Amino acid sequence: MSRPHRRNDREGRHSGGFRRSHAPRPEGGLEWLWGRHAVQAALANPRREQLARVILAPGRTLEGERGPKPEIMEPREIDRLLPPGAVHQGFALLAAPAESADIEDIAWPAEGVILMLDQVTDPQNVGAILRSAAAFGARGVVIQDRHAPTLSGALAKAAAGAADVIPVVRATNLSRALEKLAEMGWRVVGLDSHASGALHEVLDGAPTVLVLGSEGEGMRRLVSEHCDAVARIAMADAFESLNVSNAAAVALYQARQLARPVNQDP
Repeated sequence: MSRPHRRNDREGRHSGGFRRSHAPRPEGGLEWLWGRHAVQAALANPRREQLARVILAPGRTLEGERGPKPEIMEPREIDRLLPPGAVHQGFALLAAPAESADIEDIAWPAEGVILMLDQVTDPQNVGAILRSAAAFGARGVVIQDRHAPTLSGALAKAAAGAADVIPVVRATNLSRALEKLAEMGWRVVGLDSHASGALHEVLDGAPTVLVLGSEGEGMRRLVSEHCDAVARIAMADAFESLNVSNAAAVALYQARQLARPVNQDP
């Protein structure tokens, strides 16, 4: 993977990349989402079964009738419900996490591109990656269950609704997930800024799983060993790496350009 210039030290890994918040923690496993696009997409997502509260500022409206009756609050009142600095635009939703998709949901039939994130922990990065994945037509995104942020809060805001649009699979073991994808006809390409081959040379139009590693350390050894090829994003000699979310956007674009048309035999 193209390694970024941001740190991911032990403290960041232990915290999962989350910023501390002085807002009251929701109870019962519920999570706050905020921002118009994030709230609207979450309300429309059937994988979010428990919708507890919808909060709107005066004059704000939402499409559709799913979810509880909106509570009207002044923006400053909404501020007190959410983490400091949350840019909510007058929209907030308290809901249970979305149900994880299954590998089969996104991998059959084998065509197009799937994205896998190996312990990418920063919510802003993951949100931006989900947005790019939706924009470039990825089939879905696979993340590790225990080392990835929840699809709420700052992540959902950064994703601008994509966190509830594109299927997300939370896998316990990424290596086993890759083995299953390989059995279903997928080719696995890992990104590493030190790889000898360039991504546009390695991609061949086959159904492809693009694997990106963590912000600081890249892919783990066992995940890398399950790749059919490892490649780098070609860049100017004066610059070595990209932020992981930027690398994902470039890789998805290149893969989309080379992908075989859907349902076309090789």
